Amino acid sequence: MRTDGDTWDIISSVGITALGVATFRAVETAQPDALIHDDCAPLFIEAAGEPRSLQALATPGEAEFLPVARMTGVRTKFFDEFFLAAAASGVRQAVILASGLDARGYRLDWPVGTTVFEIDQPKVLEFKHQVLSDNEVVPRAVLRTVPVDLRNDWPAALSAAGFDADRPTAWSAEGLLPYLPSAAQDALFERIHTLSAPGSHLAVEGFSGRPDIARISAAAKQEMSTSPFGDIDVTALFYDDERTDPIQWLTDRGWRVDSANVTELSARYDRPAPELPGDLGGMHDVAAYMTATK
Repeated sequence: MRTDGDTWDIISSVGITALGVATFRAVETAQPDALIHDDCAPLFIEAAGEPRSLQALATPGEAEFLPVARMTGVRTKFFDEFFLAAAASGVRQAVILASGLDARGYRLDWPVGTTVFEIDQPKVLEFKHQVLSDNEVVPRAVLRTVPVDLRNDWPAALSAAGFDADRPTAWSAEGLLPYLPSAAQDALFERIHTLSAPGSHLAVEGFSGRPDIARISAAAKQEMSTSPFGDIDVTALFYDDERTDPIQWLTDRGWRVDSANVTELSARYDRPAPELPGDLGGMHDVAAYMTATK
């Protein structure tokens, strides 16, 4: 269960969700019609040694959670395209909030002069960059890590790392909001808003309405006997309190917001929506993918 001030590494609590998502990205990358290519993801799986993830890496076409991996491909492409579009518009500063095992600083084609800031728990960032260093994978932008808990004063740590609030920024909050209590979510958006110069961009993965967490948990247990999250019930790590709608919050403060679900994004990428099994069917459209411009 979550507690105020709890911490984690790459194989515990919220940290293992980063490894699980890396597993999904590795499985999607191995498909013949993959939407994404993340050559860093297998390196994390091999270094962590989690048995379920290793098995999925060995037989990616047979993974029980292949539909979820395909859905993760859609999500990953959405954020990849967001950053590349922001860069094409002239933005040269990016902040990846709760970066986990996101390797966009290493695999995207960033324009010369771009600085990418990664914010996450110290042990998570240490694991990621040690694995990539050991495998001689080098960043494709100026990469600066900010080891701090997002529930603490991360703007001060970000500024100390060289962030310039007077320059437009591309921000991402991928797979983050459910792991924050409502007050922390409000504080997160307030800080992003305050730190964003005009012309800044934001991409957020949130929920459409208030999802039935208990139903999602029960369906996942029923339909998937194996999971890269191990024995951890990911939904038990969520905060299920009443919270502000991000679209309304941003719109009220002058951001221009667009939103799409997985079915709509799949159509955009000329792909059928992933077919999740049994009671998981339709769950993918609970997620909302938002882009906003200040």
